[in-house]
Amino acid sequence: MSHRLPDSMRKLVVVSHTPHQRDGEGRMVGWGPTVRELDFLAGSWEEVVHVACLEPGPALASSLPYTCSNIRLEPIPISGGERWREKLTVLTQAPAILRIVRRAVIGASHVQIRVPMGIGLFLLPWFALRRKSQYQLWVKYANNWGQADPPLGYGLQRWFLHKGYASCPVTLNGRWPGQPAHCLSFENPCLYDADLAAGAATAKGKVFQPPFRLAFTGRLEEEKGVKRILDALDFLGPEWIDRVDFIGDGPQSAGLQSAAARHGQRVQFHGFRAASFVHEVLQAAHFFVLPTTASEGFPKVVAEAACHGCIPVVSDVSSLPQYVHNGDNGFVWSSASGKGFEKILAQALETPRAQLQEMAMAAHQLSKQFTMERYLHRLKADVFGVGRQSAADDRRPTHS
Repeated sequence: MSHRLPDSMRKLVVVSHTPHQRDGEGRMVGWGPTVRELDFLAGSWEEVVHVACLEPGPALASSLPYTCSNIRLEPIPISGGERWREKLTVLTQAPAILRIVRRAVIGASHVQIRVPMGIGLFLLPWFALRRKSQYQLWVKYANNWGQADPPLGYGLQRWFLHKGYASCPVTLNGRWPGQPAHCLSFENPCLYDADLAAGAATAKGKVFQPPFRLAFTGRLEEEKGVKRILDALDFLGPEWIDRVDFIGDGPQSAGLQSAAARHGQRVQFHGFRAASFVHEVLQAAHFFVLPTTASEGFPKVVAEAACHGCIPVVSDVSSLPQYVHNGDNGFVWSSASGKGFEKILAQALETPRAQLQEMAMAAHQLSKQFTMERYLHRLKADVFGVGRQSAADDRRPTHS
């Protein structure tokens, strides 16, 4: 479906650090959520160029091919890492990356930079110093804008954007004290309008009766809360929880699966799976659990789960509690309270059935803010200034 914008929408250039690989058929594939978003946006531009990393390894299970023929990947060298020697490659590779970016933006009508990322340290000042009369620039800050003590590189990029030195709109997750006018609260798109109709039927028909099914999607690591979920199962027996499905992978996967062995078949690990499988699991699950203490923007899968009436049980990290309200459309665990995650999970499981049904429908209402169609409408109105008819309420999280 085309969502054609004015004739000025010739070429969109997106600069990111999104990993890409080649699949068995030689196609360029990339991180699934980003690929789906750009596939949707491609219907509004004549050409889309994604300047991003191309890794030498095999395609990841979470990677997808682009389906729109007007999207082209412009590979940049891989840079950055955990060790200091790897971090220095951000600087040593800078000249080559800047040459590629300079070439990519020729003829662009719109340019988006996705930060924070290592190369953002030199890309943001580079773009700020360029004349932007040839294109409209905006920055997407995808991490936790309210993070109290971010890594140095992230903190520098946030400071640069907060001060307005990029001279462009900045979209970010949630609303924050002291947020400048050029920083716009935006929801991360992950659903289509068509998903809402199917999700409403699933949510309405979901029966909340123990034993319940739980789902988790994301990186398998302690910081994301996987161990907290496993420990909670020690307190909540099979009469309460039938099974927990973990979808994802990570460097701690083997150790976490070994720790989960004590729970037998109540715990299932699926690795990275296609989006269709994820939605099947969320349709069957009663609760989506994410007791993370990691720095998050707003995890898209929370909205995907909510669409299907899968009630979120999440931590109070970043903008999550701005959307998920405890006892209304989900349950929020205060990570600083000193109470174990099993307490809030037990509260969720023991909530009366009728109330859970109402919460499932309220969660579905929450998901309506995260559609691709709404995202495009807001880009047109609030970032590009095309028919500025959006009301102030459309610029901040709603909870109806």
